[in-house]
Amino acid sequence: MKDSSLSIATPNPALTSGKQKFALALAGLGVLLLLLVWAAGKALATTPTLLASLGLMVAGMWWFVREEYLQRPEGIKNNRVWFGSLSARGVWGWLAAIVLTGFYTALYFLPDTYLSGLVVLFSPLSEVLRGKAADKWFVYGSLYTFSVLVMGVKFMYKYRHNRYQLLRTVSVMFFQTGFAFLIPAFMQIMNQPEYYFTYFWPLKDYYGTPGAMAYYPKASEWGIYFIGFSALMTFVGTPVLSYFFGKRWYCSWVCGCGGLAETAGDPFRHLSDKSLKAWKIERWMIHSVLAAVALMTGLLWLNSWKQGGVLGSFSQGFSSAYGYIIGMAFSGVVGVGFYPLMGSRVWCRFGCPQAAILGIFQKKKSKFRITVNGGQCISCGNCSTYCEMGIDVRHYAQRGQDVVRASCVGCGICAAVCPRGVLRLEGATADIDRRTEQLRTVHVKVEDVKILG
Repeated sequence: MKDSSLSIATPNPALTSGKQKFALALAGLGVLLLLLVWAAGKALATTPTLLASLGLMVAGMWWFVREEYLQRPEGIKNNRVWFGSLSARGVWGWLAAIVLTGFYTALYFLPDTYLSGLVVLFSPLSEVLRGKAADKWFVYGSLYTFSVLVMGVKFMYKYRHNRYQLLRTVSVMFFQTGFAFLIPAFMQIMNQPEYYFTYFWPLKDYYGTPGAMAYYPKASEWGIYFIGFSALMTFVGTPVLSYFFGKRWYCSWVCGCGGLAETAGDPFRHLSDKSLKAWKIERWMIHSVLAAVALMTGLLWLNSWKQGGVLGSFSQGFSSAYGYIIGMAFSGVVGVGFYPLMGSRVWCRFGCPQAAILGIFQKKKSKFRITVNGGQCISCGNCSTYCEMGIDVRHYAQRGQDVVRASCVGCGICAAVCPRGVLRLEGATADIDRRTEQLRTVHVKVEDVKILG
């Protein structure tokens, strides 16, 4: 005899409405059109085809956003993310990872001819912005910026009740579009070399090498200012800004890598590994990459000083190996391709040397921290689940301990998803330090102590 009292309710497998599915189909058609042009190696009527592809993706995403967020009350919607195929390492998640990994592999390691169809497709846009035909890097930059903008709008509607999330999303969209895409393009129209003001050593390792010091002053009358700006940001801007704001000033407000992770990678943030083992691997890997880029830069300068008489071609070979293994395979192929499998901050968490330096400043000497009102914590686990950096925030909240971790990028999602307002992103002040100490100290009056005989 079947006991109905033992039946277990299962989650509704219908994750999207019919309108949402149609919206996703529209966006999928836009992506498919790009893939067809890529496979064909050429594009007919390039401008209409490009507009049709991008327009379908924008229309599909807007319709999806309207149905998902604008038809419902405000509030963060992470409904059933662990039951969706795309967001829970299902078939669609693996397929997305394969497509992204394949694109980055072709971009970095295959000859330009393998991307000839997309290059031709984006040439009209390149002619307008740069005054010359497109290459594969312009295609990449265009798609990258498009992704940050479109998915950034989606992110803003999802978190539209949270002012901090709106401001930092506008910031990463602005810096990616203006400083990482349009300004480098306009500089080429003015016959100036490309320069990215949002990247500096050690993330942009080339800017700290003797090759850059020799190239930019010769290529442009502004070259010496480019070098000076990069050095200023590396040795002055980074420590000063990190002291006041932690690493969030860069990782969550400026950096293009972080911008893509926060916007296009938002549906996968809960997939980051929160285990102690992952934390140990993270610390070893990210600091090893920082040591590697520092060693590489030192070798290049030593070789330049000795005019190649000591190390010969070894330093250049080491630099090339670093570029292929870290700069391409790790940051691109794995860093973005593995979003649907390992979460949105794989590169930022395990490999970025800029994040490593910022983390050291944040851990050792910074005013930034996430303060905790532990008495209000109900141990729901939302904060840990949606931490893209794999921090078990709940562990700190349960104990009333402020979160001061080198890996924290200050995205503020943990505070946004907390139903009790337990977490706050703050700069350390005397009042905060005093309150924190009071939370950790048990005060007992003498008259309250009873001696048991």
